[in-house]
Amino acid sequence: MFDLIVRGGTLVLPSGVMQGDIAIEAGTIRAIAPELSGSSTREFDADGLHVLPALIDVHLHFNEPGRAEWEGAATGSRALAAGGGAVFFDMPLNSTPCTVNAGEFVRKRAALEALSIADFGLWGGLIPGNVSEMADMAAVGVVGFKAFMCDSGLPEFPRADDLTLYEGMREASRLNLPVAVHAESEELTRALTSRMRKEGRSSIRDFLASRPVLVELEAIQRATLIAEETGAKLHVVHISSGRGVLIAAAARNRGVDVSIETCPHYLFFTEDDLEETGALLKCTPPLRDSAQQGDLWEQVLNGVVDMVASDHSPAPPSMKSGEFISCWGGIAGAQSTLPVLLERGHHERALPLTRIARLLSATPAQRFRIEHKGSLTVGNEGDLVLLDLNQPFALRKEDMADRHRQNPYGGECFRGTILQTLRRGEPIYADGVFPTKAGGELVMPGRR
Repeated sequence: MFDLIVRGGTLVLPSGVMQGDIAIEAGTIRAIAPELSGSSTREFDADGLHVLPALIDVHLHFNEPGRAEWEGAATGSRALAAGGGAVFFDMPLNSTPCTVNAGEFVRKRAALEALSIADFGLWGGLIPGNVSEMADMAAVGVVGFKAFMCDSGLPEFPRADDLTLYEGMREASRLNLPVAVHAESEELTRALTSRMRKEGRSSIRDFLASRPVLVELEAIQRATLIAEETGAKLHVVHISSGRGVLIAAAARNRGVDVSIETCPHYLFFTEDDLEETGALLKCTPPLRDSAQQGDLWEQVLNGVVDMVASDHSPAPPSMKSGEFISCWGGIAGAQSTLPVLLERGHHERALPLTRIARLLSATPAQRFRIEHKGSLTVGNEGDLVLLDLNQPFALRKEDMADRHRQNPYGGECFRGTILQTLRRGEPIYADGVFPTKAGGELVMPGRR
């Protein structure tokens, strides 16, 4: 007797796509076959639906504890679940205090266990002066260490200078954990922004000019060089340009252990949309022009990009209003990652569903050593998303689950309606309803 059998769905497996059934017992996938025999406590008829592994979003900011008014794990994890996600990795900022030591890790873990409906991993921070804390953070279970190569926007999370990066990567290599970098040059961004302000320029185009693609390219080049020297695992977050991807890929080709992440907003919006929409689409690195977006899509389609993560980083409406240059830079997008890849990737560019499953689930699990997650495989946990691949929908404000419902994808039309998201065999999202209040558990590298 199984706990659940999902019958007759089109299953997106690591080996390809097949019609079949999935049986789940005690939260684990026990059988996959074209027609499973046996009975179950619950059955779901998935005829006409596609079944994919639920997303593992390796990069977002739920700001819990300390800045839950910006988002919070309760609302944020629901937005993730509504978008087909069952696991997330929370960044060490913008929670307060930031997660830069083992004590703050323990505090954040307790907050998320009390509130999150999705399972979660936690990044530790790498900032000047805390390299000695990294081993303790590794012992309690961080998935890796996040560093900013430019100003983070929070004084309590200062940027990692080159010495901090070098010593931090050397220690991370010893601990066998990756270092994730926000790759923008501090020297260039600081000088260009200072000049812009002194000249009284504050338009959207002025902001874009203060963070040209060069600031990303230079920082990626420097980060890969330090990783090569130290033998560290490097994860470059939210690469905004095809040229940035190619620099990281060139380092990988010469033996650097580097993984490449981009975000749905770079694949969906351009700088023209930023001018039209305003602060809801302000982020760093900023959106690029359509030609650079095309280059980025080429690297996704060619299999060079490893994963796509939301970088969900919302803020209260008051921080997204007023003079553009002073507005908070962050996009609310945890609910939209899979819809973007289905619409702009699968439907418009013939991106295979198996490739989408790798970008959003399998590669994140493999890269960060999250056991029994990431694919529809016997023995893995029953994290599934069930969707009607061709059913269109428009994202309405009343359907948004994030705290402030400031999702810039609001009103956009997609094909691929998400009907259910399961976490370890239990529904955490079902036809617009969230059946559980919490239940998320910590995932750790190599330990589950």
